[in-house]
Amino acid sequence: MIRRDAPPFSTGKHAPAAALIGLGAALLTACATQASPPASAAAAQPSTPIAATPVAPPALLPAVPQPPERPVAPESVTDPAIPQAQRETAFVDYTVRTYGVAPDLVRATLAQAQQQPRIIEIMNRPAEKVRPWRDYRPIFVNEERIAGGRAFYLDNRAALDKVAAETGVPAEYIVAIIGVETSYGRITGNYRVLDALYTLAFSYPRRAPFFAGELAQLFALAKAEPQLDLAALNGSYAGAMGMGQFMPSSYRLWARDGDGDGRRDLLDHKPDVFASIANYFVLHGWQRGAPVVARAQRTAGAADFVHASDPKSLAPVYPLSVLAERGYAPRAGEPLPTDPERDGASVIHLDGAGGREDWLVYRNFFVISRYNHSPMYSLAVHQLAQAIRAGVPAS
Repeated sequence: MIRRDAPPFSTGKHAPAAALIGLGAALLTACATQASPPASAAAAQPSTPIAATPVAPPALLPAVPQPPERPVAPESVTDPAIPQAQRETAFVDYTVRTYGVAPDLVRATLAQAQQQPRIIEIMNRPAEKVRPWRDYRPIFVNEERIAGGRAFYLDNRAALDKVAAETGVPAEYIVAIIGVETSYGRITGNYRVLDALYTLAFSYPRRAPFFAGELAQLFALAKAEPQLDLAALNGSYAGAMGMGQFMPSSYRLWARDGDGDGRRDLLDHKPDVFASIANYFVLHGWQRGAPVVARAQRTAGAADFVHASDPKSLAPVYPLSVLAERGYAPRAGEPLPTDPERDGASVIHLDGAGGREDWLVYRNFFVISRYNHSPMYSLAVHQLAQAIRAGVPAS
């Protein structure tokens, strides 16, 4: 979530427009310096150039409000040109200054941390070929995981339904997140969180600002939740913890005490886990009772949809009327937003088992994607949740 290797924030870049602007200016200059045409030709020219009618971009809807960005560590901690011992000293100063943690505690805990070369190997492993949706979906939406989710829901129904009623996040989506992240709590990671974050903070320069920031947040988290033993806390190779795989900053900022016992235990205390996943969704913009996705009908000849802000963006800022003009509308019987002109959507294209799939993705889909930015992840969570719900008797 929040997620193991980072939050996986989009890094898509647009090609710089400066070159195009410069080229246009050069062409205009060239035209201006050409020899004047003969008088007869000049007389045939209109006295006033006719300006092209500009095409106005579509009016987009406001972005879904998001929590503030989580802080990253300064260059004094993360610059690989600085000796590590000096960076560690700067880390202690940063953590003490930012979160009020006792300096002796930070130094003593860092002294226990161990470099884990295996983690760097994992992070440096060449990216595998991205699986198409037809291969990705069966990993998470299969009979075993669906059956496990239904059993998990029924075993924890009272607590799940309570959280759903309070937050508006359906219980099946909470269960599906846990199912996709940790197979309902069975696989939560076997790396010591301290070692994982220490290794990535000081030996992985590409993401050091993020992971050093998370290491500092880990100390702040332990200050807020003294029941956590930093030397014994296990998680993923990137430092995510518990049934819902919260990074330290997400745990510290957004976790909730689900049963009022005075602490927030996301490792295996289910009332806190359920309340915290739901709270994560709420803080990122979940709409109670609103749909998640709709299968789209694509008009013949419609071009592939490309989001205006970033090709990877899932922000639901397009009114359905604008998407219809581009050739995409919900299929008959598919869900619609409460107010299609105020609650927008975006479009994704996936290669499914039966061929090309076009989907309208709404605000709640975007919220799921804040847990993991892959559109296939969000759709897998949604479809797993729907399959779980379909097999759970009404209460």
